[in-house]
Amino acid sequence: MLTVLENSQVSAPPATVGDRILPLTFFDTIWLSRYPVHQVFFYDSIHSKQYFLETIVPNLKNSLSITLQHFFPFAGNIILFPNTVEKKPEIRHVEGDSVAFTIAECTLDFNDLIGNHTRKCDMFYPLVPILGHAKQGSDYLIIPTFSAQVTLFPNSGFSIGITNHHSLADASTRHHFVKAWSSIAKHGTDEFFLASGSLPFYERVIQYPSSLDEVSLNIPGTRAINMEYQPPQLVSPTDKVRVTFVLTQARINGLKNWLSTQLPKQEYVSSFSVACAYMWHCIAKSYVHIGERKGEDDVERILFGVNWRSRLNPPVPETYFGNCIGASFTAKIKTTVLAGDNGFLTAVELIRKTLSETLKKKNGVIEDSEKLIKLLFTPVRGFNVSGSPKIKFYDVDFGWGKPTKHETISIDYFSMISVNASKESDADIEIGVSLPAKQMDALLSIFSEELDATFH
Repeated sequence: MLTVLENSQVSAPPATVGDRILPLTFFDTIWLSRYPVHQVFFYDSIHSKQYFLETIVPNLKNSLSITLQHFFPFAGNIILFPNTVEKKPEIRHVEGDSVAFTIAECTLDFNDLIGNHTRKCDMFYPLVPILGHAKQGSDYLIIPTFSAQVTLFPNSGFSIGITNHHSLADASTRHHFVKAWSSIAKHGTDEFFLASGSLPFYERVIQYPSSLDEVSLNIPGTRAINMEYQPPQLVSPTDKVRVTFVLTQARINGLKNWLSTQLPKQEYVSSFSVACAYMWHCIAKSYVHIGERKGEDDVERILFGVNWRSRLNPPVPETYFGNCIGASFTAKIKTTVLAGDNGFLTAVELIRKTLSETLKKKNGVIEDSEKLIKLLFTPVRGFNVSGSPKIKFYDVDFGWGKPTKHETISIDYFSMISVNASKESDADIEIGVSLPAKQMDALLSIFSEELDATFH
């Protein structure tokens, strides 16, 4: 279903970057052993294959090259010393380093892929590139940071799939890069991007105890990395399917109004919290429905990634390059309680309390980091929330219009949902969910039934 038309490399224009090194902070190194991040943007296009190959692809390549001039770590490599914590990991760019860039053609049904309905997860895997193979240096590993793929769907459209190592960038930095790339592609120059004053900020200004570097490098998964290491890849076939659930602003406001009648003294709850709580309740109920997680010992929690750039003391620029997210965990709760009649109320209160307490402490992410890192890698059921409605994926216009659909493919690796602003309105919220087919069938019914019951 996929034909590779070309495998190429794209680097920054000659002599624009040179040899550069970017040290990794503990915010970056905690992700060394984690899965890559995969995203795909779909664009409608009725242009011919010739136009795709002679206009769209060269534009994307040229604009990517210019973008790499400003975002050099995307073309660099992570340098990791597996057998010691004395030598710190870094991103190293050597003149001529490049991004693997794949051009492909696909026979899958474009209109099926861009829907919100149930679709097989592994249909999307050919549309996102692998990160690339790690290579061995004398006493270190060389791990690629980023790769890209453009796929033509004849007479329908094309997709842009991107993959990055999580130690390279969090969602904020990744979106900053994609917005720059799309602006340069659309305008044919980086003048508009430069005029925006949003060049990446590379200085390592976050102040934290040096002991956290050692703690992050001693995470079990990172400690297990040896010279034979290769980055994880998506595995097909899988029994998982994906669905995009949409909570409109009207639905969210309705849920908030219902909450105010049930909990008159309830403090302010954001639309993001309401959406996550509602989905958590529904997913818990789907587990119980299919006969799982019904015991007294079946507990779970939800994890959020909080962007700390503006919340640190002192704060760092919003364009700070790399990772600056901290984990925020709810308390553990029985799945049967979450799935019960008051499960949504319980979920709202847990999430509200967790986020409120997390954000009250200006430097809590650093003061509590050792404890949070241990929690992050302690196996507990539940799921992680990827993304934020503040990141506008549907504003990414490379010059051929806004995306018809965006998908976060990496939620397939483990229990995770993606949350972002909707295509139709920034006030609506899209929630991407990946589950085994049987459970997804249950979730689809529960999601609709619970909304109907709440509003009637």
